[in-house]
Amino acid sequence: MKRRLTILGAAVLAAAASVLFFVGPAYAATGLHVSGRDIVEAGGQPFVMRGVNHEHTWFAGETDSFADIKAKGANTVRVVLSGGRWTANSASDVAAVIALCKQNRLICVLEDHDTTGYGEDGAAVTLDQAVNYWIGLKSVLVGQEDYVVINIGNEPIGNTDPGQWTAATAAAIQKMRSNGFEHLLMVDAPNWGQDWTYVMRDNAQTVLDADTRHNTVLSIHMYAVFNTAASITSYLDTFRSKGWPLVIGEFGWQFAAGEVDDQTLMAEAVRRGIGYLGWSWAGNNDPVLDMTVGFDPNRLTTWGERVFNGPNGIRATAREAAIFGGGATTPPTSTPPTSTPPTSTPPTSTPPTSTPPSTPPPAGGGCTATYAVTGQWSGGFQGEVRVSAGATAVKGWTVTLAFPNGQTVTQAWNATVTGGGSTVTARNVSYNGSIAAGAGTTFGFLGSWTGANGVPALTCSAT
Repeated sequence: MKRRLTILGAAVLAAAASVLFFVGPAYAATGLHVSGRDIVEAGGQPFVMRGVNHEHTWFAGETDSFADIKAKGANTVRVVLSGGRWTANSASDVAAVIALCKQNRLICVLEDHDTTGYGEDGAAVTLDQAVNYWIGLKSVLVGQEDYVVINIGNEPIGNTDPGQWTAATAAAIQKMRSNGFEHLLMVDAPNWGQDWTYVMRDNAQTVLDADTRHNTVLSIHMYAVFNTAASITSYLDTFRSKGWPLVIGEFGWQFAAGEVDDQTLMAEAVRRGIGYLGWSWAGNNDPVLDMTVGFDPNRLTTWGERVFNGPNGIRATAREAAIFGGGATTPPTSTPPTSTPPTSTPPTSTPPTSTPPSTPPPAGGGCTATYAVTGQWSGGFQGEVRVSAGATAVKGWTVTLAFPNGQTVTQAWNATVTGGGSTVTARNVSYNGSIAAGAGTTFGFLGSWTGANGVPALTCSAT
């Protein structure tokens, strides 16, 4: 994926004396490696990627994003790098990125974005040139096989002659191995990563066989080509039936008719044990694909809520790599999982509005509530309410919203919402009722509107 959306060996089973034996990789595994259809760690523990993409090459100063992505529950970050098509990321910069990943207990997928759309985009470089970039970084990559996956080239072939992908990808893998790289390698599909001509689907075995270390995972990018549940499941079924290792290296969401069915995608990935990495944390020219507003982890967009807090999202399904201490569930953060994450499909290109107070501040105890529209589209919107304690702490809170234009709330998270019509009552859930003096918490919701979308009257009471 660019900063804009572009549309368009298996484990061998042997039987002897009625006992079954699995034959592992034909080499001494170093770090992360492929075993059948799965990615496993050096100690044999399965590892399933759950994370997001970070546009580091264009936003190299946003180093806090690594900690922020981890705090949201991710176990992996795919990092955009460039060897010179954009501002080049030097060996020292890449070493710093790896250190940030390790410091924040994230597996680091490093990708060279220079290859994006080769054959169709005149600025793109070849996969062979991408390998030269990795060779130039070898000094900071060797020894990091437990922590780093090398994604040789992002979306390396466009829609012009996608058939060249097979030979070019096989040659790139062989060149990586002949230059001593032992890492788990990741290779993207052609057609800007979406493989709609099925070159990767039909030729993956040739590419996998080119790896003398049998340590390559295939990567599909799912956007507009995968706009139905059937298209997603059919594609994933083929790779499962062939026994091929696969990750979903990028995907977007169903923000408009004809776009990717992200809910099916995440559910099917979880069901099959396939890794996924959503695009992207922030920085897109088209902000509908930003998970945060301005890299602020406290301002998740609807897309961010879906990826991190959805029923098959990162927070619910990610497990930290065992290399960092045992493969336990991701550590809790200051914001517990949401109880009812949003599942409808509006866009979120409208940044949050200002949040004027709708209730007067209490003289001592009690609470106040402020309101903001964080996204709006034809017939629908996303709202957020911040509940703040006064001079003393509160143990629980209730907010009533009376909408002036007949708006209705269709779904909410971080609160239990009751009532119907244009007046609803939101009450805290188990984990956000207690608010320290002067502190606050937020809840969000999706709603519908017709004609006008005026600010509701809010009342807040506390116990």
